[in-house]
Amino acid sequence: MSKGPGLFADIGKKSRDLLTKDYNSDQKFSVSTYSASGVALTSTALNKGGIHAADVATQYKYKNTLFDVKIDTESNIFTTITFNEVLPSTKSIASFKVPYYSSGKLEVQYFHDHATLTAAAALKQNPLIDITATLGTPTIAFGAEAGYDTASKAFTKYNAGISVTKPDACASLILGDKGDSIRVTYMHHLDGSKKSAAVGEVYRKLSTNENTITVGGLYAVDHLTNVKAKLNSHGKLGALIQHEVVPKSLMTLSGEIDTKAFDTYPRFGLSLALKP
Repeated sequence: MSKGPGLFADIGKKSRDLLTKDYNSDQKFSVSTYSASGVALTSTALNKGGIHAADVATQYKYKNTLFDVKIDTESNIFTTITFNEVLPSTKSIASFKVPYYSSGKLEVQYFHDHATLTAAAALKQNPLIDITATLGTPTIAFGAEAGYDTASKAFTKYNAGISVTKPDACASLILGDKGDSIRVTYMHHLDGSKKSAAVGEVYRKLSTNENTITVGGLYAVDHLTNVKAKLNSHGKLGALIQHEVVPKSLMTLSGEIDTKAFDTYPRFGLSLALKP
């Protein structure tokens, strides 16, 4: 694939991940194994709000095709097939859920040095159609997305964004919710190895004049341990510590507390992901 501006979903993704990734209030345990033939098998057990769930996921790659199959506790089968380079600079993704065959979806992505286009449609009689386009370079990119419901003949979404990426920092602005919200983010790496960073986000809902400001950071205690924290203008304080217990295997302990309502119980989450 080309090294162009990336997908529209990539605009602001690094900042969002720093503020949201690995924060959870559940207990999660997963084990991954890999066979000599290239098959990856992942088993996951989850305790969310007293509700227990488990699933098994299998991944297999054959030449330029990647197969992902996931089975949950209700015997639903989620299948995703990704075809790389069927046509030059393209990626095709087909997904469906058994026994809900009407949930099928087909997406095609096209990558160019200065543009990225995607088109996705549900595989049913009156499909939902999503289209995104991004223009620019890896340094600066402009993008837009739109969703259209052929049944109601109405747009379900239309958003736009811009991102600027430098070696030690990245910034983005996204006009979302059909023009009703503005989200501005900025992330700055604090060291040359990019293991420590600070991030800030301002979100404004135009119809209600509501603002939410969030600041956060990532600090590498050592080469095995990372600490993250975030605080927003509504008083929600979150923190986590992530430690690599053995190579590629991570244990994450996270928590959240409302600093404006100390009488509420804090939320805690524990995740253990074991990989060979």
